Amino acid sequence: MLKVGLTGGIGAGKSEVSRLLVECGAVLIDADRIAREVVAPGTPGLAAVVEAFGEDMLAEDGSLDRPKLGSIVFADPDKLAVLNSIVHPLVGARSRELEAAAAEDAVVVHDVPLLTENGLASLYDLVVVVDASPETQLDRLVQLRGMTEEDARARMAAQATREQRLKIADIVIDNDVPLGELQQRVKDVWADLVRRAQTSQEPHQE
Repeated sequence: MLKVGLTGGIGAGKSEVSRLLVECGAVLIDADRIAREVVAPGTPGLAAVVEAFGEDMLAEDGSLDRPKLGSIVFADPDKLAVLNSIVHPLVGARSRELEAAAAEDAVVVHDVPLLTENGLASLYDLVVVVDASPETQLDRLVQLRGMTEEDARARMAAQATREQRLKIADIVIDNDVPLGELQQRVKDVWADLVRRAQTSQEPHQE
């Protein structure tokens, strides 16, 4: 098994790359999706969040009011730390379960938005960074996600810098290119990942 950490700045196109890798045959473990699952209604995770932040964090349907919680924790580092202390261990445990269920020769891609920020590179056999220029990121956030330029710049500024991400990268996928070129680049990277996964499976000669 080859454990790959996949990351990239907001608007760099990481979701598109992860989708293409799944098409190639990767087992995808999406940290954001798991983070939502572990605080779904009826979970111990949601109960712990309510205990820490109060009943008014719940929406009318009993689910977590994520925008409300977000507005509180992102304005207060201490509260964010409390939330992370609840959610991160649950995400880690679920990620390990999914990884353990994958085939021995699988390429397991962990889609981790804050891999750089949280110093997680050492958890993976290699790190793939989806890279785009800040101008491209900004353009995508405004044009495709409907953000204001001010909001987009603030979200970008809250993340690691481009240089910090590239510093931990074993493989860089340049996404300042048309989709056809990106697809080819991902296929090339996939072939490399499969080769590495097979090499790691071979018995080592004494």
